[in-house]
Formats: sequence, C-alpha cells, structure tokens
Amino acid sequence: MNIGDEVSFTLDGETFTGFVDKAYQNSYLVTFESDNTEIVDKYHDRVVINNKKLKLIKAAPQPEVDPNEEDENADSED
Repeated sequence: MNIGDEVSFTLDGETFTGFVDKAYQNSYLVTFESDNTEIVDKYHDRVVINNKKLKLIKAAPQPEVDPNEEDENADSED
C-alpha cells in the first residue's frame, strides 16, 4: 500500500474507510471520518492499523518514474 490509497478496516466492531497518510514498518496511519461521537472522541479521525487488518479499496495514482532519468543524473554529477 502507498500513501493516498483508500482502505477499509474494522475498529471497535464497525467497518470504516479511510486514506493512508503515513507508512510505518508493519502498519499505517489512516485518516477516516465517523458519525459516531465516541469513535471521534477516542481516535480523533486518525488511527494506526496493522497492515494485515487493512483491505485496499482503491490505489492512489503513482507518479511514473523514467528509468533513463536516473542514468542522466548520475552522468551529470561527475
């Protein structure tokens, strides 16, 4: 998963969807919205979830990397 991906997860028995904000070694910081005031008070619309408990809904667009660009930059530094 990458930053910006839309994911779903279960939290306190409810299923939520949110977006990955930051990646850690085995988990992700996910921003989500809830109408449940107890969930909002407890998590403040952000939670760290183990990567095994996340399900990818929609991948965020990733910038294309030109493999020739790295070769050109390596030559110009000399």
